[in-house]
Amino acid sequence: MANPDPEFVSFLRVYPAYPTTHILDDLRATEYARLDLGGHIYLDYTGGGLYAESQLRRHNRLLAEHVFGNPHSSNPTSQAATQLIEHAREYVLKFFNADPEEYLAIFTPNASGALKLVGESYPFPKGRYLLTFDNHNSVNGIREFAHARGAEVTYIPIALPDMRVDESGLRRELARPAGSGHNLFAYPAQSNFSSVQHPLEWIEQAHQHGWDVLLDAAAFVPTNRLDLSLVKPDFVPVSFYKMFGYPTGIGALIARREALAKLHRPWFAGGTITVASVQGDRYYLAEGASAFEDGTIDYLNIPAVEIGLKHIESIGYDVIHERVCSLTGWLLKNLVALKHSNGVPLVRVYGPTTLDRRGGAVTVNFYDRNDKPLDHRFIEQQANEANISLRTGCFCNPGAGEVALGISRVELDVCFTQPGHEDRLSVDDFRHCIDGKSSGAVRISVGMVTNFNDIQGVLAFARGLLS
Repeated sequence: MANPDPEFVSFLRVYPAYPTTHILDDLRATEYARLDLGGHIYLDYTGGGLYAESQLRRHNRLLAEHVFGNPHSSNPTSQAATQLIEHAREYVLKFFNADPEEYLAIFTPNASGALKLVGESYPFPKGRYLLTFDNHNSVNGIREFAHARGAEVTYIPIALPDMRVDESGLRRELARPAGSGHNLFAYPAQSNFSSVQHPLEWIEQAHQHGWDVLLDAAAFVPTNRLDLSLVKPDFVPVSFYKMFGYPTGIGALIARREALAKLHRPWFAGGTITVASVQGDRYYLAEGASAFEDGTIDYLNIPAVEIGLKHIESIGYDVIHERVCSLTGWLLKNLVALKHSNGVPLVRVYGPTTLDRRGGAVTVNFYDRNDKPLDHRFIEQQANEANISLRTGCFCNPGAGEVALGISRVELDVCFTQPGHEDRLSVDDFRHCIDGKSSGAVRISVGMVTNFNDIQGVLAFARGLLS
């Protein structure tokens, strides 16, 4: 019998609960065998999850054995599609333990589509929009609706090295909502840049001061349970492909009915109304989810959402979470320990270097022996050649990126006011503005079917960058 890998033995000493996640190794060999057959090291789970082969089989069998029609009718095939859609809608609420009397699930193209629904419809006049530096661009983009309607927009800073929010500043801002308008507070449950997990307790703190709360859960729910019977955000956007890989193109806005009643859509579309008149110049919005689901929803793929949710349930969040935490901890410990021959660290981690209140994405930049950053595009190219799937850039999170990379407000103001930058700014123009500083980073994100060999593979790649 071969001697066990001494590195794996060391790993198990630190993370003795890891063997309890063996179901994921079994699934990798059967449901995700294409990873090892293709020699892939996939570490971009924050960008997108991976689907199990059984998800495809079950969905394909459903489509092959039935006839489904456009649900905006009452014929037999329409009714069959409607029944599946409504069952999937109910299952989304059940999965997140959301009371259907309190919450509603609205199907959208993705989390960004869910966020746009809130932004375009929220009653911003005379109100406030409060958000953290650490937010996805689809949350940042809501500020344009707020600006256009005269609302006050305020950002709460984050601080190095852990990139957590200044909680004293947050408390001050939450304590001063606009008195004559509506107030919306938005933040991510888990950063898609640093993987910091921001406190869910902020939801109730904000409610006590009269704020509506938008909790961006897109990066959080692939590996963490969100129980909407325990925490009560008003709006929760999710993208299902980030959770279980298939189908892409479907997300949801899970919204409290009370908060949803405040929204006023700026237009109407097919499927969103009960009656619309050309001559009468009037329309009447439908009630509930239908008022927010524009046109014909993706009725053939929505049943695959329920299949994916059941796949997650069959594994269990406790198992997924244990697997991700163990491997992330090992990755962090070993990356931070890597040093060039002259003692200069190989990597700089943006975010927590321990497992305290963090998820499975590890964002870094690599440095040479002279402590100069290696271009993240070069790192990606080298990783591509090793068949390692990473992600580089700022990950659609400019606030966290600017703080992590030390890009100042002054530099940005100078850049944005240069002649020719009034209406257009290319990525190359931006890199020129911050000459000498990195314009992005490298994100290594651990997910549900990552295994020890994947982590060892990326660590071997990192050691190859030492000089």
